Amino acid sequence: MTIPIRQIRAVYDDNTIRVYQAYNNTIADSALANGTFVSPPFKMERMTWIKPSILWMMYRSGWGKKDNGQNRILALDISREGFEWALNNSLLSHQAKEFKDKELWLKTKKATPVRIQWDPERDLDLTPLEHRAIQIGITNEAVNLYVNQWIKQVTDVTELATKVKSLVDSKQYSQATSLLPIELPYLLSQETANKIGAE
Repeated sequence: MTIPIRQIRAVYDDNTIRVYQAYNNTIADSALANGTFVSPPFKMERMTWIKPSILWMMYRSGWGKKDNGQNRILALDISREGFEWALNNSLLSHQAKEFKDKELWLKTKKATPVRIQWDPERDLDLTPLEHRAIQIGITNEAVNLYVNQWIKQVTDVTELATKVKSLVDSKQYSQATSLLPIELPYLLSQETANKIGAE
């Protein structure tokens, strides 16, 4: 079965959808202790990127080994209502090209709290694939909503990343795959799909 080029795939149920982020020990321990991010150490004023694809998170963080700022991988179950609010209040990063007026682009960008990027999905070897994975960058009011309302559960999946990486290194791909969560297509309204360029 052919996977659409731009499709959200995720672990989700009727109420929540799982996204991933990688942080240092201080931020991760604080989030796990409090059930959400707390400032400090989390910086509320910075754009933060959430990713429903675990393999794209493994690529981005180098399986949690890339650097000390990304050595702890967190799975965050957030409300579907919040997730869809983010999508519906977003701007595609590549839309900058559509704006001839740079000032208007900057104004529009400043007024829109969420950025959407579609980057190549990765396989177990972290090789880019034809189809894409969504990255959602949240800032300003979206960060406040994310931290204070959307996050329902925080889970440390760093150990899972280490186990899967060990199996991949020894070419035990079927065992590695069996440990990964099953990410299913996430259905969107036509309006939301159009807004974020999904198929």
